[in-house]
Amino acid sequence: MIGRREFSVAGVTAIAAAAVSRATAFAEDRSSSKGGDAHHGAFRRCAEACGDCQQECDACASHCVDKLANGQKGHLQTLQTCLDCAAFCAAAARIVSRQGPFSDLICENCAEACSRCAKACERHPDDAMMKRCAEECHKCEKACREMLAHAKQS
Repeated sequence: MIGRREFSVAGVTAIAAAAVSRATAFAEDRSSSKGGDAHHGAFRRCAEACGDCQQECDACASHCVDKLANGQKGHLQTLQTCLDCAAFCAAAARIVSRQGPFSDLICENCAEACSRCAKACERHPDDAMMKRCAEECHKCEKACREMLAHAKQS
């Protein structure tokens, strides 16, 4: 006779196996029904660009804190912009990497956040960190817009 504990373990194991099987089937269906590798590649490139941009914006925000500490008050708006942009990019990277159903929503907004952040950073043309952040924001904006265009075709 099976005890309660053994029955529970067997049940949990069966549920976990079923979940893995369904997730694998779901991913395969999604890949084949939406253009396969090209579709997956557009999402992957976008997620990577968003992750890279999030890291650069966070680094730039830290840079802005240092500038503010040294009395350069013109970096307050850029600090806030970089923090917000990093938050958008982090969310977009997570959602897009799993090809979530709200990928289009987050990417539309991420592209806009990146555009605004790039403009804010470009107000400091002599600052190498701000220049790198603006460049990364432009790359992310472009990747988001390309993913959106590709997703609309699928």
